[in-house]
Amino acid sequence: MKRSKRYQNGFKQIEPREYSLNDAVDLLKKTATAKFDETVELAVHLGVDPRHADQVVRGTVALPHGLGKEIRVAAIASSAKIEEAKKAGADFAGYEDLIEKIQGGWLDFDVLVATPDVMKDLGRLGKVLGPRGLMPNPKSGTVTMDIGPAVKEIKAGKIDFRVDKFAIIHTSVGKASFEPNKLHDNIKTLLQTIIRLKPASSKGAYLRSICLSSTMGPGIRMMTNPVEYQD
Repeated sequence: MKRSKRYQNGFKQIEPREYSLNDAVDLLKKTATAKFDETVELAVHLGVDPRHADQVVRGTVALPHGLGKEIRVAAIASSAKIEEAKKAGADFAGYEDLIEKIQGGWLDFDVLVATPDVMKDLGRLGKVLGPRGLMPNPKSGTVTMDIGPAVKEIKAGKIDFRVDKFAIIHTSVGKASFEPNKLHDNIKTLLQTIIRLKPASSKGAYLRSICLSSTMGPGIRMMTNPVEYQD
């Protein structure tokens, strides 16, 4: 693959070793040189086997400084809860009208939340929402009667993550324009949550590798010792 001069210049600044969290963030700030505000992403390879249900690592975390972008939230709820969702900041809220709209191909939102009583009607949207990771789920906090607080948390930077079939968690943690301390806090908060969710049946090293990168930049390997991310 032919890389741009900008990418190659960034790659030359990275040594083939594991960096501390502070050093990795500082280096990312130097190598994120695209003409737009790049998204900062973290890829964490875990020592788990996702084929076993008891080793599927999944959770939610409220990033202290958000993602640096507007999260579009749609809420499907019974009539009594629609107004609550709107007051909490939901970009779209409704019931049958939203279900029909989504069934027709409309997907102009990032997160979908729902109350438990409407989930029976969302089943027919499984083929549309499932492959895109948009189906509400109680484990991610997107199926709840407390729809107002759920919307507020998501708008403030709460994210849902899940290990993929290759045992990797890949998620955004902010923007390259963030101050170093804000990226540091977001990354540390996410890693502490992942470490806390270590399955009891996981054997050997849990954090196999951690890679920090910007949208157009090279990957920066980070330390895998869990002690590095403790308070």
